[in-house]
Amino acid sequence: MNRVLQLSGLLLACALSGSCLAQASLHRGAVGDVLDSPAAQVPNPQKAVYTALARAGERLVAVGERGLILLSDDNGQHWRQVPVPVSVGLTAVQFVDARSGWAVGHAGVVLASRDGGQSWQVQLDGREAARLELEEARRALPAALDEELAQARLETAERIAAEPADKPFLAIAASDADNVLVVGAYGLALRSTDGGAHWHSLMGRIDNPDGLHLYAIARQGDAWVLAGEQGYLARSADGEDFRQLPSPYGGSLFTLAPRADGALLIGGLKGNAFVLPAGASEAEALPTLAPVSYSDAIVLADGRVLLANQAGGLFASARDGLSPAFEPLRKPVSAAIQAADGSLVFAGFTGLSRLAQPAVSASE
Repeated sequence: MNRVLQLSGLLLACALSGSCLAQASLHRGAVGDVLDSPAAQVPNPQKAVYTALARAGERLVAVGERGLILLSDDNGQHWRQVPVPVSVGLTAVQFVDARSGWAVGHAGVVLASRDGGQSWQVQLDGREAARLELEEARRALPAALDEELAQARLETAERIAAEPADKPFLAIAASDADNVLVVGAYGLALRSTDGGAHWHSLMGRIDNPDGLHLYAIARQGDAWVLAGEQGYLARSADGEDFRQLPSPYGGSLFTLAPRADGALLIGGLKGNAFVLPAGASEAEALPTLAPVSYSDAIVLADGRVLLANQAGGLFASARDGLSPAFEPLRKPVSAAIQAADGSLVFAGFTGLSRLAQPAVSASE
């Protein structure tokens, strides 16, 4: 694993630099420890490294390094740490309402909360994820139409099951409190249709023969869209079977968000951005505003999509592309969220910060 990838740590939801993979390799043999050890209570937790943000009703939830999860009930002005049963780095978080949500991270961890983030339970880890994929691969082989492809899947599943359970999940998308999809490194993909009580592997149902890392998921209408390394894009009508779309770009794609017109805004490496119109099979390139990789995309209350980049640049979707939206933060940003009062909250290497926007009210 390239040591250079460690320089960016958990920035850009651990995907941009590939550090999730580097960190995982550094902790081979210690996976059991971090899965069995709760996150430590730390002083001034808001100054730690955070990778993802979510809204749980009007509450804000931040997740980051070493299993840290913070909550804010005053729009990001003050934060408090909550207990977490694992101490792995967390990479993504989503809530579907004020109470039900998930967080994912290193060692194949999936955490669930049913009380707005106040408490968390482990629903899945890398050991169980590897076992589920191996079972699926063995079950699919006898009936496979493409025996060579099915055999290759089985061999990959056997290798993953034999390795330490250190593969990270990097993205999560849920349509409601029952249906949730998690994806990550090496094409890992699992889905639950009962709120996480049971999971099944989708690795054999996603058109990703090279096992490319999957960095982002988004809903585009009723469809599900995946983005990943080497310009990978795929779409599914049912959240189960994904077909690859023509790649708009040879570099990694890190973030997705739906625009008000139904198109999907895509942010990638070195400031490359694209639009995938609703129902279209090919994404259209947007002008590059700055040669800095995008780290997050969020939908604002006014319907615009805000793209944040690695240097703290903030750009909003416009009719003809993107335009600078606010003064740049001039510090690395891994995630952004709009609070209930319209303020913008950011996460990154330097912790959590807030930009008041009283003239804009966030959608519920």
